[in-house]
Amino acid sequence: MTDTAPLPPLDRFPPTRAAGLERLRDFLPRAGADYARRRNHDMGRDAHDGVSQLSPWIRRRLITEEEVLAAVLARHSRSAAEKFVQEVVWRTFWKGWLERRPSVWTMYRAGLARALDRVATEGGLRRDWEAACHGETGIDAFDAWARELVETGYLHNHARMWFASIWIFTLRLPWELGADFFLRHLLDGDPASNTLSWRWVAGLQTKGKSYLARPDNIAKYTGGRFRPEGLATSAPPLDGPEHPPLGPAPVSDPIDPAAPTGLLLTEEDLAPGFLFESGVQPRATAFLDCTAGLSPLAVAPHVSAHVAGAMEDTAARWSERFGPVTRLGSADQIADWAAREGLAQVVTPWPCTGPAADALAGTGVLRRVRALDAAAWPHATHGFFRFKTHIPALLGQVTGRDAA
Repeated sequence: MTDTAPLPPLDRFPPTRAAGLERLRDFLPRAGADYARRRNHDMGRDAHDGVSQLSPWIRRRLITEEEVLAAVLARHSRSAAEKFVQEVVWRTFWKGWLERRPSVWTMYRAGLARALDRVATEGGLRRDWEAACHGETGIDAFDAWARELVETGYLHNHARMWFASIWIFTLRLPWELGADFFLRHLLDGDPASNTLSWRWVAGLQTKGKSYLARPDNIAKYTGGRFRPEGLATSAPPLDGPEHPPLGPAPVSDPIDPAAPTGLLLTEEDLAPGFLFESGVQPRATAFLDCTAGLSPLAVAPHVSAHVAGAMEDTAARWSERFGPVTRLGSADQIADWAAREGLAQVVTPWPCTGPAADALAGTGVLRRVRALDAAAWPHATHGFFRFKTHIPALLGQVTGRDAA
């Protein structure tokens, strides 16, 4: 099977709000029963029209979860759009789950460091890891997905599950190396969704429940493009520690609306409108790109370029509200920037657990939680099936009406 020449990632997913809104408008007619019927089918890199492909824009909040949900529910009933609504809310749930157990991110990073040490010292592991990353394992489906990820910055969600399962149970590679491979290349790579999804496939997230990639299932949902041979026939859950104790749900830091204020934006959230609505009037704005912190290895150029483009788009759209705009090279520069601009406080949208939160720790930057997250995260206590009982109330908040 020969891959067609891929459309460059930033042409496929332009890093602008306008492009995200256009993709949302195009998808809306298919967000109901059509999505439920086709969402598991991966028909190839240029045939992902069964899913929305909105995640690269939602990831940076060039468009927000609230906007997507409100637009879908303005066109479809909640029952018709139930599957798509759940997919959007999964991201909110994963973020809340990790916010309440941030040490799981720390454990992942420690496990990744150990795995990379092994790669440096074990020739066989290094060879197998490089073959997996280059799409040279001899497993046709897996190799095609590896190339698609590297070349386009995107994978269908079902392919991500198959890929992770083959990585862990057939190739027997450390799951942390696979999660890192995704984070380095996915345009929508999110520390919470990515880490916890890989843990789920491995049997670490829901204890005793792992995910096995089966040739018949792959053949069915790829339209017969693939029926890989030699896959693992069982997926014994990996051993790991129990979940850490549940911490409190994050709450916004108090701010002084009358104090000279700076706005700090990271790649975690480029939708500052909710801060303006709460009374934040920035005297100056700074952008801090923490993308390099996704991995101890080099992040793919298209990921860095997508973040940079998204920040440029945000700066242009909000220029009249931002004041002078500065791009900071590191969190160490925040204090000097605030002093130069005469700022008494610096405010940022809540930086969820991951590189941005790591960078801002100890800086004194005030963090604000947007309304949907503040309403949802207190319920991210166990699994999604318990969490989803709260979805109707969350949708009522988003739409301002009973989401029937």
